Amino acid sequence: MTTSEACAPTVLTGSPALTPLLARGALLSPFKRPRPDAAFPRTRLVLPGLRVDLVRLAAYERACGFATGDDALPITYPHVLGFPPAMRLMSGRDFPLPLLGLVHTSIEITRYTALPATGAYELTVYVDGLAAHRRGTEAAVVTEARVGGDVVWESRSTYLARHRTDGRTAPEPPVRARRPLPAVAEWRLAADVGRRYGAASGDRNPIHLHPLTARLFGFPRAIAHGMWTVARCLAAHGTPQAARVRAEFRAPVLLPGTVEYAAQGGRFELRGAQGRIHVSGQVDPLTSG
Repeated sequence: MTTSEACAPTVLTGSPALTPLLARGALLSPFKRPRPDAAFPRTRLVLPGLRVDLVRLAAYERACGFATGDDALPITYPHVLGFPPAMRLMSGRDFPLPLLGLVHTSIEITRYTALPATGAYELTVYVDGLAAHRRGTEAAVVTEARVGGDVVWESRSTYLARHRTDGRTAPEPPVRARRPLPAVAEWRLAADVGRRYGAASGDRNPIHLHPLTARLFGFPRAIAHGMWTVARCLAAHGTPQAARVRAEFRAPVLLPGTVEYAAQGGRFELRGAQGRIHVSGQVDPLTSG
């Protein structure tokens, strides 16, 4: 993978508005020609002095099942804060992957310490590189949260643009068979889950909002946000104060619908009909030294 080793910082005066960025990305998508050796933006977007809107935080916590009222951010919430700068990068002309059809395939989150909800943070977001994938080209986007110059939280998300490949990409390694995780709970998901999460997070991608707009993109019904599914699982699972979370988004969750949450030890899954896995993940405590 090519990495952005010398990124020029761009300091933002505020969090970008998501709706215009989504519109710009959609309009530019037909003109993108994704490939793993394409040029990509090297800019690091820096958002200093960021403070959390406590009303929106409470709405997010309710939508995802986290306890409300604690002076600590859920482990997934800094992703919400970093999503607008990430969208500014991914909707730009110099980002080679089309925003329409881009699939969030995985996320790795590392929280080094508890993050007070009333704290001030400096966010940095950048594209870390492109890589060939058996189904197209994958981009890695990194988000970092700092306090006093120290990284207190960071994430690495991968996004896939599907396109025809030359066939030289290595095939997917075989999945090691694992004993199915025991079911813990069954969740009945209402049709408005995507709208409630979109209102709380600002991510109002039309595939998540209504059946009609979802059908325009090939889905029979609206689908849940991937980051809602992992946040809902982590709200049920719990995470240590210092922890690393890895999650893979494997299949969309249709709304309304019924899913099964399964967990054992550090592992968790969200399953649908016939045991189809929608999300699989792992929570590991960070150890000092």
